Amino acid sequence: MGFKLQQVVPWGRSFEEYCAMFSLGEQDLQKSILGVADGPAAFNAVLTEQGGNIISVDPAYTFSSKQIAQRIDEIFEDMLIQVANNASQLRLDKFGSAEALGRVRMQAMTRFLQDFDTGKQQGRYVDHELPVIAFDAKQFDLALCSHLLFLYSDQLDRDFHIKSVLELCRFAKEVRIFPLLDLSHQTSIHL
Repeated sequence: MGFKLQQVVPWGRSFEEYCAMFSLGEQDLQKSILGVADGPAAFNAVLTEQGGNIISVDPAYTFSSKQIAQRIDEIFEDMLIQVANNASQLRLDKFGSAEALGRVRMQAMTRFLQDFDTGKQQGRYVDHELPVIAFDAKQFDLALCSHLLFLYSDQLDRDFHIKSVLELCRFAKEVRIFPLLDLSHQTSIHL
């Protein structure tokens, strides 16, 4: 079946999910990290609490925390329905159910919202978007791109993907992108 999304939606992941999806070990967490398309994920907030060095970029960061919270509220129920409808193709074993996944995601997004205003003032949340991000070459040790490239293969064309991957490689020594599947759970045509 696959997810039916016309645009990128705020569906923030937890710190633990980031570590699992990107295979982040202790050494990785000591690196300078750029999170691309992080949206309302808790990764920046938790890693900062642990003394990490991270900047997250997303076009959603142009909005206020109140506006982001409102958008989360608008899409949350629909996302839970889509998760339930696609449960057989998702790895829900760690969560148990769509509802349990929803609770984890809402906790992560709440943690993000609690940190957002402070993090924005500190320069940890920056309003940038691919395919061009204004950072210096090799400024970061590691760039993580979560749930944008390849996932939105129908919405974002091949040229966007190529330019974006080249840009990620320009400002980071290492790049990790997750997932490599599109919204229909198939390998992206752009891969």
